[in-house]
Amino acid sequence: MKVMQPAVYIMASRRNGTLYTGVTSNLPERVWQHREGVTDGFTQRYGCKMLVWYEMAESMEVAIMREKQIKAGSRAKKIALIVGFNPDWQDFYQSIAQG
Repeated sequence: MKVMQPAVYIMASRRNGTLYTGVTSNLPERVWQHREGVTDGFTQRYGCKMLVWYEMAESMEVAIMREKQIKAGSRAKKIALIVGFNPDWQDFYQSIAQG
């Protein structure tokens, strides 16, 4: 059985591009879904395939509260969050996919 680890994350189309904030219980699988475009929606339409920020949470409730807090903030606040964590806007998918 796979251990579920709640996480909040931000996907980007490119550096300073379109941003998508989401929450999941399985970050590697969810980011893979975004990258492969397996579900129709915002990230597929806007090409948000780079995992540029993420934060693990102790519970899904905490993760959802954090996601709502981030989504309520301005674009500038989201970019500041990304740059503080990931100044080069690198894609973290490979590092989290390998576990």
